[in-house]
Amino acid sequence: MKQNTLAVLLLSCLTLSCGPLTDFRELLEPDLVPPCLIGVRSMNSTEIELEFDEIPVSQPDWLKLHPDGNIRSLSRKDSSLIVLVDQQHPGQEYILEAVVEDKRGNRLSFLTTIYGYNPDTPRVLINEFTTRGTGNHPDVLELKVLNDGNMGGMSLYQGTPNNWRDRLIFPDFQVKAGDFILVHFKTSADLEELDETGAKDSSGGLDSSDNAFDFWIKDGSGISGNNGVLSIYDRPGGLLLDGVLYSNRSSDSDERYDGFGTLDTLERARQLVADMGWVIGGEKVRPEDAVSPEGSTGTRSLCRSSSSADTDTLLDWHIVPTRGATFGEENSDEVYAP
Repeated sequence: MKQNTLAVLLLSCLTLSCGPLTDFRELLEPDLVPPCLIGVRSMNSTEIELEFDEIPVSQPDWLKLHPDGNIRSLSRKDSSLIVLVDQQHPGQEYILEAVVEDKRGNRLSFLTTIYGYNPDTPRVLINEFTTRGTGNHPDVLELKVLNDGNMGGMSLYQGTPNNWRDRLIFPDFQVKAGDFILVHFKTSADLEELDETGAKDSSGGLDSSDNAFDFWIKDGSGISGNNGVLSIYDRPGGLLLDGVLYSNRSSDSDERYDGFGTLDTLERARQLVADMGWVIGGEKVRPEDAVSPEGSTGTRSLCRSSSSADTDTLLDWHIVPTRGATFGEENSDEVYAP
């Protein structure tokens, strides 16, 4: 009888004083963890979405956008905050600084980088590259532009967005269908190694081209020689536009990493496949699915066909004969014969 009375009294306390049972549990197990920022993106030229891992998130106590970012208004959508700003410049780097708070008063301070929204990205292909460059012909990659557009914010990776060794985020500049862009992955102290967004003949440096826009990976040491992934996305972590997987290994090369030799290469290969940038023959990606760089040199590049055929497989690629590299021009269909 005493136990029943105690149960009734406890239930009354929960109902009258402590609120619903779920709130009582929250009191017993208080939330001491601040909200976590799990994503940031430019939705269009004037809206930025900040996505958090919990709701609701209060309006920020502090919110700044650098440089010269005028914040016009804020709104809440599910677990996200939508920040309305003045027109962003395509591809420009912005730093967003904020302090937010969850419903329990846990505060999060953060800085995050975003790049100005670009509504006019062109279609591009990775069209030619070398991974075994020499002193006179360092590693370089060619992009072919398929339609007019703006390159601002487009992101080229040696790797993929979640795992990369080198990354180049292009500035705001216009390109036309048929243009070529050369990205030089090994730099020197040559002061003529200039990034070109206007005149195509303004840059010097080894293997620069007067017929293409030249860009240089800052402090670049070259492209991995034997196996790796090269990819380009419409913005950092955005949509994949093109990619290539290359390897001289086999499934028996290393049991721990499905033959790729390193965990980094395996993870990059898996992401390229997951982002629908490479077609494989089985349920999991293998080195046998990749383009082999064996036989290539600084002047025997790996090329698509002159028509730039694109099936997202190794069948798109061949190695040209010695001195057959055509960076800044249409590709050669000649095939290297050992």
